[in-house]
Amino acid sequence: MEVNQPLALLAGLSPAQFMRRHWQKKPLLVRQAIPGFQPFLSRAALFKLAAREQVESRLIVQQDNGKGWSMRKGPVAPKSLPPLGKDGWTLLVQGVDLHEPAGHALLQQFRFVPDARLDDLMISFATPGGGVGPHFDSYDVFLFQASGRRRWKIGLQKDFTLQQGVPLKILQNFDADEEFVLEAGDMLYLPPRYAHDGIAEACVGPDGKTADCMTYSIGFRSPAQSELASELLHRLAEIGEDAAESCSDEQGSRPSRMQRMYRDPAQPATDTPAALPAGLADFAGQAVLQALKDPLALACALGEYMSEPKPGVWFDEPQQAWDGNAAKAGQAGIALDARTRMLYDSDHIFINGESYRAKGADASLMRRLADQRHLEAGELRKAGVTAIALLGDWHEAGWLQQSPPKSSVAGR
Repeated sequence: MEVNQPLALLAGLSPAQFMRRHWQKKPLLVRQAIPGFQPFLSRAALFKLAAREQVESRLIVQQDNGKGWSMRKGPVAPKSLPPLGKDGWTLLVQGVDLHEPAGHALLQQFRFVPDARLDDLMISFATPGGGVGPHFDSYDVFLFQASGRRRWKIGLQKDFTLQQGVPLKILQNFDADEEFVLEAGDMLYLPPRYAHDGIAEACVGPDGKTADCMTYSIGFRSPAQSELASELLHRLAEIGEDAAESCSDEQGSRPSRMQRMYRDPAQPATDTPAALPAGLADFAGQAVLQALKDPLALACALGEYMSEPKPGVWFDEPQQAWDGNAAKAGQAGIALDARTRMLYDSDHIFINGESYRAKGADASLMRRLADQRHLEAGELRKAGVTAIALLGDWHEAGWLQQSPPKSSVAGR
């Protein structure tokens, strides 16, 4: 993506300008971010998606004239939804990009933000008066109005006290600074912790019929420091165990280096046996510091964690066998599956929670695959034997697809 090219998606700003001026700083309202956009899922198709077991969905209903709330987690069968004529209910369907190619394609327009931060596409369908209450998110979000109309109130909230006794995180004292009505094609960007409340409004489309209020939310990952610390320390411990187990002498008979174990030869007899020994606490602190000393191990743990697919994601078996000869001959290209998460740093390639040391021309090729999410047939001519074999393994795992060889396409 050309980061200095002005985009209608960003109100005429280039991605570079947007990131400098607005990202994690201040909202941006964009009129007609995607002019003429047509929702890629009909109301019926969205309801059907929400009924699937492997899709995360929620049904939120306002009760008691807006003074009460109920929430039900999916799957939500279409017959269990409130009537369309009933005001004040919302259906949220998460991770739509994992199930709909057009949803995945929409997310690609936001790849001026690192993939490690890009999370998913959520679709909100709401009847008039529907919403999820005034709230704030701990992450950045683009709120794109795909069809219908929604009124947004936003504000720099100072009081983050939440209402008690409700199943949603709703602000008790919401104070709005600005108000916007988003029509189909409009978009609103909000930084983290910027309070907002979106209410669906009745709307008639260009065809004279009632238009469904559908809002597409492009969300971003923002891991908490404690979350990262927990995950990375756990993974660093596993890396350390694997390294110790793999170290053997030339005959392979036994480990050539032993893990350092806690020892306390000077421990005196104690009459307070439940007291935690100070020496053990010091040993634990040294163990953590030792785990953090290896920058490659830390980078490896971070990349594996950030490239892990979401829980519940699975990959389909390939319909055709991998043709390594066609790939090497430059007769067939490859493309990553929409569910695949692929990242890299200066020393590694990360894909779906796995890491690989990478150097030289093959490393450059793999990084290009991660950035482009596909490689043309001609680009694969430069791949080494090891890289072709690795791509074959990923193909067998369902992480990428191979296009048919040019010769077989021409012969049809």
